Amino acid sequence: MIILGIDPGTRITGYGVIRYSNNSFLRVASGSINLPSDKPIPYRLEIIYNELGKIIKRHKPDEFAIETAFYGKNVQSAMKIGYARGVSILCALHNNIPTSEYSPREVKKSVVGKGSASKDQVLYMIKTLLNIKSEKIKVDESDALAIALCHAFRKNIPIKKTKDWKAFIEAYPERVIE
Repeated sequence: MIILGIDPGTRITGYGVIRYSNNSFLRVASGSINLPSDKPIPYRLEIIYNELGKIIKRHKPDEFAIETAFYGKNVQSAMKIGYARGVSILCALHNNIPTSEYSPREVKKSVVGKGSASKDQVLYMIKTLLNIKSEKIKVDESDALAIALCHAFRKNIPIKKTKDWKAFIEAYPERVIE
């Protein structure tokens, strides 16, 4: 299964394409769509739509996962992220790709094990899980890969309710990274 994860933004939109097969993950592609800050929002939204369309055509994902809007104190920022989410989801729907949404906390918890994990912790786990050695990865790109991994974990690995870490490790020994 090929999963496209999106970290939406109107300045930078991160994307990550992973392949999930036989309980292993492989990064297929990742990067960011850098948007010109001197252009109006509608122009930037068109760029997001067109670039995601190219990524979808190139990698033919089976599933599409995107981060839900972060509700901070700045209403304008939340609205702009909503616009980027909207055109991203529309692009997936126009290409007949099933779409799922995950909160930032849910993504961090599924990848790091802690919903309040830092960006550095997410990046470390992305590099570990996807066996990325020395390559530099930008924050938006690692977040998009984390969203794709979160979707793979939620979609393909049944999660049993566990009381604590010891019980989780006993239930899922294959998820322990040594």
